[in-house]
Amino acid sequence: MNGNRKIRVAVNGYGVIGKRVADAVARQDDMELAGVSDINADWRSRMVTQKGYRLFGAAKEQADLMREAGLDVSGTLEDLLAAADLVVDCTPKHVAAKNVEIYRQVGIKFIVQGGEKHTVTGHSFVAESSYVGALDRESTRVVSCNTTSIVRTLSALKNAGLLRRARGTLLRRATDPWESHLGGIMNTLVPEPEIPSHQGPDAKSVDPELDVVTMAVKVPETLAHLHYWAVQLTRPAEKEEVLEAFRSSSRIALIRMADGLTAINTVKELMADLGRPHDNLYEVALWSDMLKVEGDELFYGYMVDNQAIVIPETVDAIRALVGQIRDPNESIARTNAALGIGTIAKALGDQ
Repeated sequence: MNGNRKIRVAVNGYGVIGKRVADAVARQDDMELAGVSDINADWRSRMVTQKGYRLFGAAKEQADLMREAGLDVSGTLEDLLAAADLVVDCTPKHVAAKNVEIYRQVGIKFIVQGGEKHTVTGHSFVAESSYVGALDRESTRVVSCNTTSIVRTLSALKNAGLLRRARGTLLRRATDPWESHLGGIMNTLVPEPEIPSHQGPDAKSVDPELDVVTMAVKVPETLAHLHYWAVQLTRPAEKEEVLEAFRSSSRIALIRMADGLTAINTVKELMADLGRPHDNLYEVALWSDMLKVEGDELFYGYMVDNQAIVIPETVDAIRALVGQIRDPNESIARTNAALGIGTIAKALGDQ
């Protein structure tokens, strides 16, 4: 495509991820949102048109129902794809794998989310690790929230020459906050039935060199995930050297218990005070004053916003597939600036 033209992006599915992707795309100066496709004719689709985005039904049946509900509908998914250079599929788990056939028939580039298997696209994406491998591809898969956090943090240690192996325990939120009335768990903990849990092997789909094992348990809260990691380093190191490695990633935010950020709800409140849309925490929020180094052993914990962390990755994946920006650092910097990534450090002072 013409390097001077904005990338026209379609979003298929306007749920937790889709609405955040649409907003993020609309904030990029080198992209334009071609429209949003969905199946619902309720308040969610009304928010699409209220924001000034074009609304499309997933098929004629859904478009007709939307019109009957008084919504301004621009057509169907087929019409939306014809007006776009690339589609980001944000439909529920396993639905995207079926949509892929449509995208390939149309001949449009596409991105799926981490609920789909690596084999759907043959490429898994985290900007700081696999951007170059996604350049000019037909498709990629932005990995899950937890996998994104694992690759970001372990890549920072790896790039500093510090990472030998990593073992992590993940406390996973029960469900998305807005769906708390539909499901989730109460008064119990639900361990994943296998070790390793799927996040470790998934991280290797991005970087096969990672020596990582994960264990996970579902907990009765909906705000975010919490990770604890024990890492064997390649050599003894000082705490400051490790912190400097984490600082090398713009998408890892060092926070402190000493600043009153003593729980995941307080971090979410900080995001609200910073004016982030939907209180989004795009970064891995890693407690620097909790982090401990003993010889060649490293221990740390961090928070993952399951609704937000993959949003900047998705924006970068769009640029990589289209190929207009070849340098991952340039894309990351542009995305960060548009989404306000970096404001945590400024608000708290240098960490």
